[in-house]
Amino acid sequence: MKSLSRRNFMRSSALGLSAAVLAACTVATTNGVTTITLDVAKVKNYGQAGLNAAATVTSYLSSFPAMAPYALAITAAETALSGALGAFSTAAGSTLTISYDDATWKTRVDSILTDLDTLAAAIENAIAGAGSILSASVIADAKTAYNALATVISVFKALLGVSDSRSPVGT
Repeated sequence: MKSLSRRNFMRSSALGLSAAVLAACTVATTNGVTTITLDVAKVKNYGQAGLNAAATVTSYLSSFPAMAPYALAITAAETALSGALGAFSTAAGSTLTISYDDATWKTRVDSILTDLDTLAAAIENAIAGAGSILSASVIADAKTAYNALATVISVFKALLGVSDSRSPVGT
């Protein structure tokens, strides 16, 4: 039952975060020029969702030496995401919003998105490579963490007009 309630919590968190993501930006078109303005706090939250997913999945893998290569890949992706998020946070400072259309900010946000994608792929590979090493409940929880992250990434990309081919992992 503990596993089920953790899964339900993660699912509701993903749905709540997805709803919050929808309020994270505004899109305005003036004289044929479209400007996307992002809420800095929300961008930080997207990155933090990735870091949380990494921590969840690596905690599952840490007890299984055979899963070490996957854990290392997730840790490397987590480190890159943490760096991108840190650089973004430092640059943003106390700024409340940024214009995604600005080349410098677009590069910073795209870096977070790229690192989120890399992290999601590493988690997906770990799930696929686990075979029978992990219990069914641990696999289900890892898939839930992946699916929550994939949802956040997809909604974030949709707001930016970036295509996303990520699909959920079956539970």
